[in-house]
Amino acid sequence: MAITNFDSIGLADGLTVGASGTLMTQFRVYSQSLNVASVAANTSAAQTFTVTGLTTADKVTVTKPTLTAGIVIGNARVSAANTLIIQFGNLTGSPIVPGAEVYTIVALRS
Repeated sequence: MAITNFDSIGLADGLTVGASGTLMTQFRVYSQSLNVASVAANTSAAQTFTVTGLTTADKVTVTKPTLTAGIVIGNARVSAANTLIIQFGNLTGSPIVPGAEVYTIVALRS
């Protein structure tokens, strides 16, 4: 059985873990195709993507599905509704084009 929201398990007001935890009102996992543009040598670059359903109340983590030598994800955040910004770093002396892949995005809403 897939649980799609807290109402499905009887937690209409959300979930708090621990005595001083933060109230979590939604947990979602997105599988999103992202086409990452070239990242210049020895630098980092923020790139913007549309992910329908994200809000500025979401805290996100992003997982790249494959390893691309020299590319790192430094930060990810939701800047506006349905808008994900990912900071990519290139640790090499040459530009790298990571290209299109299906990324996993985990969003916790509080």
